[in-house]
Amino acid sequence: MSQAHSMVADPPIRVVVVDDQTLLREGIIALLSPDTRIQVIGRGGNGQDALDLVGKLHPDIILIDIRMPVMDGIQAIREIKARWPAVRVIILTSFIYDGYVVEGLMVGADGYLLKDATPAALAAGIIAVANGEQVIDPGVTRQVVELLSKQRPEQSQVYDGLTPRELQMLAMLARGLAAKEIAHELGVSEKTVRNHVSNIYRKLGIYDRSQAVLYAIKKGLVAIE
Repeated sequence: MSQAHSMVADPPIRVVVVDDQTLLREGIIALLSPDTRIQVIGRGGNGQDALDLVGKLHPDIILIDIRMPVMDGIQAIREIKARWPAVRVIILTSFIYDGYVVEGLMVGADGYLLKDATPAALAAGIIAVANGEQVIDPGVTRQVVELLSKQRPEQSQVYDGLTPRELQMLAMLARGLAAKEIAHELGVSEKTVRNHVSNIYRKLGIYDRSQAVLYAIKKGLVAIE
């Protein structure tokens, strides 16, 4: 048997979808069903359903709305991350002009996507998060910046040991730029960017883009350039 034929395909990413609006929930499932890389294994209508489903089915990823009855998405994410830290959580919502955005990222969401995303973008987001990446809709990132900048955060010149170049990259991360885009804009390699980002995370004691965004906003770095 040839090597090509002996290769075993990766198992599909096991997903649970939780949304209190039945039509939207079933629509999301219908959009995902043709993609053989993704398998929807459960569905629910509120945060308590989310906890029950994760405990019973142990999915790879849960897609969850924020505003729901019984238990909202924020509380559900907090509980899921405390009890099943390996389960990845993607917020899928209509809300971007909302404090829930920041709160969702702070409680540990691995992704934040909008319901008007294309099926391809949604699938790509699920796959990226399953591979350990952080996915935040660029529109959401912009709204987080706008929302918190209205609160007039105290600007601080103490940046926890970050170099000027790292501060520059942190500001670009906060604007939603990917490593490839940062590399192109600064005229350096993607490897160099990733090394800098690793150093930033290590110095700040953080582990993902959402925390980097929140730090940059808190320090007033979003307008550094």
